Amino acid sequence: MADTWLPSLITATPQEGFELAITLSRRGVKYTQPDMETLKQLRPEYAQSADGLTAASQVIAINFQTVSAANNYWRG
Repeated sequence: MADTWLPSLITATPQEGFELAITLSRRGVKYTQPDMETLKQLRPEYAQSADGLTAASQVIAINFQTVSAANNYWRG
């Protein structure tokens, strides 16, 4: 890993946590396929796929569960 971009999973609000979950998901895709040109070529295919969109939503939901747990579900 070249850069440290995730110092903590702690967020101030659930919305910030959800946005972090999206960022985690997008970063995961970039780590899996680091070639931006290939990513751009593949995007139209999965952007029109109900299965692809459902899978992306599932990854975000799993990441949100992780962030939520790290934040004690924002109960304080």
